Order: sequence, then C-alpha cells, then structure tokens
Amino acid sequence: MSNAPLPSSFDGNYEFYEENRWQKFSRRLKEEPLIPLGCALTCWALLGATKSIRRGDHETTNRMFRARIYAQGFTLLCLVAGSYYYAEDRDKRKVFDGVKAEQRAKEKNEKWIRELEARDREDREERELRIRRLEKRTKSADEGKGDTTSGSVRSVLERSEVRRKGAVLAAVMELVKR
Repeated sequence: MSNAPLPSSFDGNYEFYEENRWQKFSRRLKEEPLIPLGCALTCWALLGATKSIRRGDHETTNRMFRARIYAQGFTLLCLVAGSYYYAEDRDKRKVFDGVKAEQRAKEKNEKWIRELEARDREDREERELRIRRLEKRTKSADEGKGDTTSGSVRSVLERSEVRRKGAVLAAVMELVKR
C-alpha cells in the first residue's frame, strides 16, 4: 500500500498548505466563524455582569451570568462540531506536513552528499598534484645525482593517503546506509 496522501480538492492550491500565522488565523476564522462569535458573546456577558455588580443590580447580574453560561455552551458546541467537521482536512494537513518535512530532509541529505563528493574530489585532485610534484622532484633529483641508489627523496604523503582513494565519501555512504 502506498504512503502517498489521498487526492484532495486542495492539491493544486499550495497557498492552502504553506501559510504564515496570520493567514492561518484568518483561514480558521473563515472556517469556523461561530467560535469567535461565542467568545465575543461570553465576553459581552461577563462585561455586563461586571457593570451590573458595580451598580448593585442583582437581577441583571444573575441574568448576565446565565447568558455567560449559555454563550460558553454555544462556544463549546461550536468547537466540538467544528472538530468533527474539519477532522479529515486536519489529517490531510498533517500527512502533507510530514511528507513535506521528509522531502526537506531528503534534499538536505542529498546536498550534504554532494558537498562531501565535491570535497572528496578536491582532496583527490590535491593528492594527485602532490604525487605529480613528488615524481618531478624525484626525477630531477635522480637526474642530478645520476646514482639512484645513493639517495632518494622521501614521499610527502603518508601511506594511508596513497592507498585510500575516496575514503571520506565511502565512510559517509556507509553511515547513510545504516
């Protein structure tokens, strides 16, 4: 079975998936406009109750507290209904975000490998240049002395550098495969 997300009506609309905080806030207000309305009604009831308490009007205070309870119940009902209604879209968004994060991680890994390959290539070129220089020195030293057995120029490279070509890339590829 494929891990790819199911097709959606939002597939062609990348602005739906890639949004900033303000865009998300405005989208959520448009999706569920009754929740902010319920919050506003609750605040209005609390404000009215506070004013009536200061005035000493107990009847209005009790009425406003009842209105607050009704407004909070309305808000809670809107939250539950909205969560059931938009659950599928939220699941699709989570799947999309996961795929997007996986894609970014894969791109980052590929860039890292390309960088290591470039460094490895540069190291190989530098080693080859050193070897060529060494060969030129040994040839010139051999030609100058005429006797090759009496003295020779020692290698600037260590044995491990000459034997192992592409060691960095091979080590990284081995780590990535694990």
